[in-house]
Amino acid sequence: RLVDRHPRGQKMPYSNAPTYNSQWHPSTAMVAFNPAPNDPFKPTSMPIYQSATFIQPSSTEFNEYDYTRSGNPTRTALETLVAGMEGTNCDAAFAFSTGMAALGAMTRILQAGDEILCNADIYGGMYRLLGKVVARNGVSVKFVESWNMENVVKAISPKTKIVHIESPSNPLMHVTDIRRLSTFLHSKGILLTVDNTIMTPYLMKPLDLGADIVVHSATKFFGGHADTMAGFVCCKSKQHSKTIAFHQNAEGIALSPFDCFLMLRGIKTMPIRMDRGMANAMKVAEYLAKQPSVKKLHYAGFLREEDRVANGEKARAFALHRTQARGAGVLLSFETGDVAKSQKFVDALKIFKITVSFGGCGSVVEMPCNLSHASIPEEELVLPRDLVRMSVGVEDIGDILSDVEQGLRAMGGSVIPAPAHSRL
Repeated sequence: RLVDRHPRGQKMPYSNAPTYNSQWHPSTAMVAFNPAPNDPFKPTSMPIYQSATFIQPSSTEFNEYDYTRSGNPTRTALETLVAGMEGTNCDAAFAFSTGMAALGAMTRILQAGDEILCNADIYGGMYRLLGKVVARNGVSVKFVESWNMENVVKAISPKTKIVHIESPSNPLMHVTDIRRLSTFLHSKGILLTVDNTIMTPYLMKPLDLGADIVVHSATKFFGGHADTMAGFVCCKSKQHSKTIAFHQNAEGIALSPFDCFLMLRGIKTMPIRMDRGMANAMKVAEYLAKQPSVKKLHYAGFLREEDRVANGEKARAFALHRTQARGAGVLLSFETGDVAKSQKFVDALKIFKITVSFGGCGSVVEMPCNLSHASIPEEELVLPRDLVRMSVGVEDIGDILSDVEQGLRAMGGSVIPAPAHSRL
């Protein structure tokens, strides 16, 4: 699995190579992962190699590590674990200082004259990266409804080299058929890259569905405590692994040893956090679906009765997602039809904190047009201004629903009370 990233070109085996047991259930493998099997002291947690440099045997012989920018044992352990989580189709994973650094590294595959297509309601930071940075390097950028195959077919050109998607998308939860899209793109010699931040490999493995590269903002569910920024790029082919490894080293954007340690710690509780958060998110979706003030609800794990129309877009997306993932995640959004009402709802919440990011243990909320997607110009914005995005945390569901109820009451109008939940 190790990629030759040594600046002098030597391929050096890591004598203390960690291992990921793919035979176990992911919730077991993430916890039982042995980060340092040959360490004489047998640590249960990976030591933090907080060193910028490593002493070499002689002037002509070199060990597997010499400079932390180029490689570090703590980072190797983390990258090995993440590659294992992505499944047997993952050649290698690379840890970056932020999710945006990871996305930026992925775009280094492109050259001047190439074109990248991206799903229309993409995360605001990616929109800014493509429109303000990548485009300046001579790369054409188009935004397309990736969940509509006909639109993708019409949008591609001989210059198209990458189609980049989120599924479900953030924040409108559009679902793209990854298998079908990858099959079509590969027939044209085009790569499919997937931002899998919302799902994580615990719930969905895009490489197994046909994607070529998967990117994560690990700041969210990998760390899980909203206290560390990180990102991952996971590659299917050795060629792309070498390209990403080169830029990780050349541009100095790898994750620090201490932050790698925090990521390793956070991953151990990912299954528990995701399962609890999903159970709570489903309850919140069910409750919001009953409210007269909620005009549209977007969640990959729930359908309102009016959306259960045969062959309707929502119904198709709901069924498709269940064939690609083993859960719907904790992120949902809804529309009220009135910006002022949405603002009153958000401002009235107490447990849900107003933040630009998501994926920690705690419940958070925002209006994307004002925060996470504020970098998108008004004339190019495809999101409704009244949209509210919620990331449901691990708190007691009774407290969560009570908080949502009082937020709804702040909007005015009719509100159906939250169901009672007993506390143990």
